[in-house]
Amino acid sequence: MTKRALITGVTGQDGLYLSELLLEKGYDVYGLVRGQNNPKLPLLQETLPDVKILTGDLLDLSSLMRAFASAQPDEVYNLGAISFVAYSWENAHLTSDVTGKGVLNMLEALRLHAADDLSRVRFYQASSSEMFGKVQQVPQREDTLLWPRSPYGVAKVFGHYMTINYRESYGMHASSGILFNHESPRRGPEFVTRKVTQAVARISLGLQESVSLGNLEAKRDWGFAGDYVKAMWLMLQQDEADDYVVATGETHSIRELLDVAFRHVGIADWDRYVFQDPRFFRPAEVDLLVGDPTKAREQLGWAPEVGFEALVTMMVESDLQEQKLLLGS
Repeated sequence: MTKRALITGVTGQDGLYLSELLLEKGYDVYGLVRGQNNPKLPLLQETLPDVKILTGDLLDLSSLMRAFASAQPDEVYNLGAISFVAYSWENAHLTSDVTGKGVLNMLEALRLHAADDLSRVRFYQASSSEMFGKVQQVPQREDTLLWPRSPYGVAKVFGHYMTINYRESYGMHASSGILFNHESPRRGPEFVTRKVTQAVARISLGLQESVSLGNLEAKRDWGFAGDYVKAMWLMLQQDEADDYVVATGETHSIRELLDVAFRHVGIADWDRYVFQDPRFFRPAEVDLLVGDPTKAREQLGWAPEVGFEALVTMMVESDLQEQKLLLGS
């Protein structure tokens, strides 16, 4: 029988890559979209017309129940969230509701929908390395103490533990992927990696003079989103649900990101193009994130395929092509 999957956050980069993966595997894919005015919806409909669109809201349990009834999913991937960390300080309450309580609503909708047999629907929760925040262990593992340093991180911790609670309380096949930073050409321009690659492309074409950033010393474990969605799928193919760190095990600073991005367009000395702006510093900085993906490698057979330099050059090249097309138009 054809498997059916329901994806929240389907218009985000992870939702798009995951939809592609599942469609390739022969799934019927349903994507939950909040209303009809989602600016990313046309891209989804154009690139992945086989994804069936359902409307719903993570804050509205009844709409989620209707989505479950329509999709009748075998697998549920909860990727929906307010995911821009900087925004979470400006809108801590909304971030807490959507990114935190939204997970509870999804779990409760699933519990009610599959009350006759909770084992028949498998659930994936998109947890985040931002939960580690003020890191208590390097590298970070599944059992590392969580110490979030942003409203977004706090909300993700709530969703993470709620997923564990529903798994242990009701016997749900509910797994969490603690994903470290994962990027792609589909990343939103508000995120630092895409902000850099887009700016580098525009600077090289004479369309922009400089770019303003925050802390250049912050270090992250960056991987390719297209690799990471494979880990999500693998988690739901396991006999037992569990939590997994998904990461490369390498860490790179914003400075290294700038080095690789500018080098790709032939600029060796980028100092005159990059300015630090206090507005982009976090109220509580997360200085170093690097994950230990041993468990995912050993139990899921997962490993990242795209390295840091290849990822950054892929993104710069994509932005170069996009800017050239805009120039041509």
